[in-house]
Amino acid sequence: MKKTIQDYKEAILSLPLKNTYKKEELLIPPLQIEKEGNVEIYYAPHNEHINPKAKVFIIGITPGFQQLNEAIVTARKGLEEGKSIPQIQYECKAAARFSGSLRKNIISMLDEIGLNQALGITTCEELFTAKDELLHTVSLIPYSVFVKGANYSGHTPKLLKSEFLMKYIYENFLEEYNQLQCPKEVLLIPLGRAVEEVLVRLSDEGKVERNQILLGFPHPSGANVNRLSQLRENKPEMMAFLEAWSKEDRKRGF
Repeated sequence: MKKTIQDYKEAILSLPLKNTYKKEELLIPPLQIEKEGNVEIYYAPHNEHINPKAKVFIIGITPGFQQLNEAIVTARKGLEEGKSIPQIQYECKAAARFSGSLRKNIISMLDEIGLNQALGITTCEELFTAKDELLHTVSLIPYSVFVKGANYSGHTPKLLKSEFLMKYIYENFLEEYNQLQCPKEVLLIPLGRAVEEVLVRLSDEGKVERNQILLGFPHPSGANVNRLSQLRENKPEMMAFLEAWSKEDRKRGF
């Protein structure tokens, strides 16, 4: 069962009110969901708001520490101000979804392959601002995963081979996907190979459609030094895919 702010309200309120936290302040027992060996999972409140009318689903692996920090800061302030839980959940999503340089890279890369044109908007930056009704962002694992204290990248352990982690995809990600109004008509954009492999597995199992998945989109992290060369290499196929998806989208009037 998915955890929510309500489950961790007291733990969040016990934190000092501040604009940023250190790892040792957030990677603490009251916020830990579970652990297996070197892999630890901590509660992060930025994957709770759902946009059921979204046309685009951008999918990461797990919130990194930067996203965890942004979401906890937002939740702590919201609780202090007496805001409603749904309002806090939306604000956590808006503040933390692929925050920082990651968001900037995603926007420029999506514009480069023409998603803005397929959606009829000027730039994909609008997906995070004035046109955010078109976008739903999500992580395969909704909470923050760390391996020996470092952000989990999907490779050690390999996500597809980890029953411990894959259960979150079947119990949480698919549940969220199926809450969309037209789940099998939404464009699925996996950020990087590890996410792409999981979506292909789900398509083989009939849980998503293969023609929904934008294959070949590199992970936008600055740590992926090959992302721009990978983007250029895969650009023609991705642009052709988006053009075909856009035509079907217009036919449906979606």
